[in-house]
Amino acid sequence: MHALTSRSRGLTVGALATALLLTACGGGSDSPKANDKVAGADRGGTRSATPSASASDDADRPDITLPKDLRDKFENWSTGDAAKDAVLADVGRRVDATNYAIAEGDAELPALGVYYSGTALADAGDWVTSIVKGGYSITGVNRYYNAKIDLLDSASAGVVYCEDQSKAFAKDRKTGKVIKTAVTAKSYVLYSTRLEKNEKGVWQTTKLTSQRGQKSCTP
Repeated sequence: MHALTSRSRGLTVGALATALLLTACGGGSDSPKANDKVAGADRGGTRSATPSASASDDADRPDITLPKDLRDKFENWSTGDAAKDAVLADVGRRVDATNYAIAEGDAELPALGVYYSGTALADAGDWVTSIVKGGYSITGVNRYYNAKIDLLDSASAGVVYCEDQSKAFAKDRKTGKVIKTAVTAKSYVLYSTRLEKNEKGVWQTTKLTSQRGQKSCTP
């Protein structure tokens, strides 16, 4: 499912780093038809942290603290609609949990099972493992924006959003060396997700696909 797999072993360090960064924060597979409906969406300019958990659920969500050299920034990550904001909050937490798993080199991080389910959980674990086995982690700033939420019913939703990876880089796990790559249209990624609300009130990602260089996400 993920762009960085065992096939990457024959790549040069620079190419591997590029492959890593183009998928490092979403964990999705490339999909050439991913949600063109967001094309032309306005880009927000206000930075915001991941919203807090809804007071209406009793889920015991894990605390995630990213390393000092890694930041996830969420722009306009709230709508003012409580139901939609609850979905966005768990999307943001899933992003944080995934990046934390990469930084820690732990494909079995329990937090992944909180925010993913089904095949998406298995795919996320495999993808984190492939990055760690390649000898890489991530560093820098990942920016998320242009989130669009579609509430399908009380327990299912679709979310598309953009990621700016222009300030995020691969890092050699052994040496700590940061491998900087040129910024191109493929540094911007469109993600399409399907979420289901579990019995504890957590919106879990059940499907995630990505498209690099999608025009609605590029500057």
